[in-house]
Amino acid sequence: MDYARPSLADRLAAEYVLGTLRGPARRRFETLLLAHPNLRASVADWQRRLAVLEEPIAEQAPPPHVWRSIETRLFAQPDASPWWRRLGLWQGLTGAFGAAILALALLLATPSSQAPPLLVVMGGEAGPASFVASVSADGASLVLKPVNGVALQPQRVLELWSVPDKGAPRSLGVVAADRATTVLRARLLQNTEALAVSVEPLGGSPTGAPTGPIVSVGKLRT
Repeated sequence: MDYARPSLADRLAAEYVLGTLRGPARRRFETLLLAHPNLRASVADWQRRLAVLEEPIAEQAPPPHVWRSIETRLFAQPDASPWWRRLGLWQGLTGAFGAAILALALLLATPSSQAPPLLVVMGGEAGPASFVASVSADGASLVLKPVNGVALQPQRVLELWSVPDKGAPRSLGVVAADRATTVLRARLLQNTEALAVSVEPLGGSPTGAPTGPIVSVGKLRT
């Protein structure tokens, strides 16, 4: 394998830094790093580009009119439709995401020899963005990183959902509330309108659909 090829070095470095390169392949790559300066340079470049996800983001309280708008849209008229058909309720929260979006814009502005990962800022009612989801360019891996810690009651976990344009959400698995979680699954974003995180019983939803409160939502398309 020609590790001098920039495209190959960049792809392997991206998978290594994102944590999707595992097992023997990861150990072999770490051995190759000692002998290939171009691989070390690619790893350093990806670490620099993703470093913004490690930086703390100051809390920003939404202005009062945002909460009034949410209350009006939530309680003005009864609406029995499922929560995933009412994702528009979260659009009023986007003004609270300025700091996170600015950091992500700087990351996306960094040139690369391959397509950058898709980054989705996910917001919650309690404050600014609660999570940042980074999806690989090929749609086969996702890294979900909490920006604000989510306080969970005992025997409760967080579960990540793919929300389609039509139909019910599908589970992408249980995720951590205090550290990054890597999800490996083919065609992660196929038929996905948004990503959502819900609070579920220990082990995940027993019904195959969200049963607890939705604490974070991020739309892929606006």
